[in-house]
Amino acid sequence: MRRAWSQTSPSRVVHADNLAVLPGLPDESFTLIYLDPPFNTGRIQKRQSTTSVRRTGVAGQAVGTITGFKGQRYEHIKGDLLGYDDEFDDYWGFLEPRLLEAWRLLADDGTLYLHLDYREAHYAKVLLDALFGRDCFLNEIIWAYDYGGKSKSRWPTKHDTILVYVKNPAGYYFDSATVDREPYMAPGLVTPEKVLKGKLPTDVWWHTIVSPTGKEKTGYPTQKPAGVLRRIVQASSREGDWVLDFFAGSGTTGQVAASLGRRFVLIDENQEAITVMQARLAALPDVEFVEGAWGPDT
Repeated sequence: MRRAWSQTSPSRVVHADNLAVLPGLPDESFTLIYLDPPFNTGRIQKRQSTTSVRRTGVAGQAVGTITGFKGQRYEHIKGDLLGYDDEFDDYWGFLEPRLLEAWRLLADDGTLYLHLDYREAHYAKVLLDALFGRDCFLNEIIWAYDYGGKSKSRWPTKHDTILVYVKNPAGYYFDSATVDREPYMAPGLVTPEKVLKGKLPTDVWWHTIVSPTGKEKTGYPTQKPAGVLRRIVQASSREGDWVLDFFAGSGTTGQVAASLGRRFVLIDENQEAITVMQARLAALPDVEFVEGAWGPDT
C-alpha cells in the first residue's frame, strides 16, 4: 500500500526515480521548485534517430499536438533547435518530461529556478520560453565564483546560470525585502547607513562554492552552497509554503527550506545522495524518508 501525499504531510525525502514520483503529486502543490539537474557536460548521450519524431503532450492537450502551454508552437521550436545541435537531443529528452511535471506542480503564484551551466543554458532558455511562455520568464541569474583552475587559452569559466520562470506572470510571489543583503562594492559612494544595511542583490550573485575544507561540505560532489539556495527560498516562498527539489543531491534545498520555516519534498535516485541527506536532515523535526514512489492509497 502506498502512502498518499497532501499539503498536511510531513516533509519528505524520497529515494526513487523522480519521474516515477512526480505524477503522484497533486497539481499546483509547490510555491517554489528548484532544479539542479545533471549537467550535460560530457556530451556522451546517444542521440535519437533523426528519422523519428517525438511529440510531447502539454497541459490539457493530446500527445501529438504542436501547441505549448501559452498557445506557442513548442514542438516546432524544439525541432528546429534540436536540429541545430543533435547532441542536445538526448539530454533534453531526459529533462523535458520532468519540466512538464514541474509546470503542472507549480502553484499559480509559483516560481521555477532551473540551475544549469553554460553548455545548456542557452538551449534551455529558448525551449522554456516556448514551453512556459516567454512572458513567464522572470530572470537569468548568474552565479559567479572564483575557485579552481584557470585556463590560459580562453577566459576561465567561473559561473553557472539559473533560469527563473513563473507560472503566472501577473500573480507570482516575490519578496525581495526578505532576502539577505550583501556588501556594497563601492561603500565610499553611499551613506554609512546604507553601508550598514547592505544592498539588495542584483541578478549577478557573487558567492563562493562550497569550500572543500569548510564545515558546510558534505562530501557530495555537486553540492551547492546554502547561501545561494537561501536567497532563492527567501525571495520566492513564504513560511509554511512547500518547496520541491527532485534532483536533490546533497539536500541543501531541504536544509535551507527547513531553516526558513518552509516544508519540502526532495527526490533523488542516487543512493549516495540519500545517504548524505539522511545524515544531514535526519535531526530535523517532521521529516519522513520514503523508499520508492508514492501516490493515492490503493
